[in-house]
Amino acid sequence: MDRTLEACILALPETAGSALYGMVDVLAATGRLWRELNGEMPGTQMINPRIVGLTRTPFTCGNAIPVTPDLKLDEAGVPAILIVPELWLAPTDDLGDRYADVKDWLRHCHAQGSTVYSACSGSVLLAAAGLLDGREATSHWGYADLFRRCFPKVRFNPAPNLVIADPDARLVTAGGTTSWHDLAIHIIARHCSPGEALHIAKVYLLKWHGEGQLPYASLVRRQPHADSVVRRAEEYLSREFRQENAVARTVEQCAIPERSLKRRFKTATGQTLIGYVQNLRIEEAKRLLEANEVAADEIAAMVGYDNPAFFRRLFKRSTGLTPGAYRRMFKPFSTVPSLAPPQKL
Repeated sequence: MDRTLEACILALPETAGSALYGMVDVLAATGRLWRELNGEMPGTQMINPRIVGLTRTPFTCGNAIPVTPDLKLDEAGVPAILIVPELWLAPTDDLGDRYADVKDWLRHCHAQGSTVYSACSGSVLLAAAGLLDGREATSHWGYADLFRRCFPKVRFNPAPNLVIADPDARLVTAGGTTSWHDLAIHIIARHCSPGEALHIAKVYLLKWHGEGQLPYASLVRRQPHADSVVRRAEEYLSREFRQENAVARTVEQCAIPERSLKRRFKTATGQTLIGYVQNLRIEEAKRLLEANEVAADEIAAMVGYDNPAFFRRLFKRSTGLTPGAYRRMFKPFSTVPSLAPPQKL
């Protein structure tokens, strides 16, 4: 590179400070930090990250972290790189009519040539601005229902850690909470060089989440709704999902025609009844894999499947990993030693 790229990072009161300053720190280190640590000749900064706020007035973002913007919206112009980091939003918050000026700025910058990136729930703001209509996008898996309800024109995909939404790759969304790691690596590789991205990943111990988000996602989330019959079905299945013919038993408990229950269940929860049963079983299988060394075939029977091959296929489809790979990925967390209490003298 023969020039330093300008990268504007949007900061709002809902912004997550860790993602905001993590991005600033990592991007500002491109071209320099690896060389300094290795005793090489000083390098040239490749990316100049600048925080853009509604005004230049200092404020606090998520968890009361102080922010002093470098620029306000009308000073930022059209940056080559525009980043919307994670926002602390409830999984029901679509931003409504808030931040109309920010949405206008995002649309203007994209139309004038900026490459627009979002990390985690930052894609909610892009969707609210209409930039993701008709395109595939991702975010934290916890916002899947929000996108389904509020942004039906967006093809939401909770599986990958990174989604390139358009042929020119000028709209890129990243997945879960620490997806800004993946996004930073992608931005550096694309705008600087893959070699520099590798250097930064090594310096900061950043891991590319090639497995995507599915291994981390909760498959069962209670949705707010007013259908008492569907709520009864959910409560019954939370106890009896392991049982053979769980769907038929649920229909009996609810005492309405099976077709009606299935229709109402899908309307209220966004999931099919059989899909809900399968998700409950896979969540229980994940817990068992994390907690003990029971063989996968035994776990299949414990959660309600007498066909281990079918269980393995369903587990892989739901989590993106085989049962064995899932256990290897998450088992270390259960073996981390806790701090022993101080001994009395």
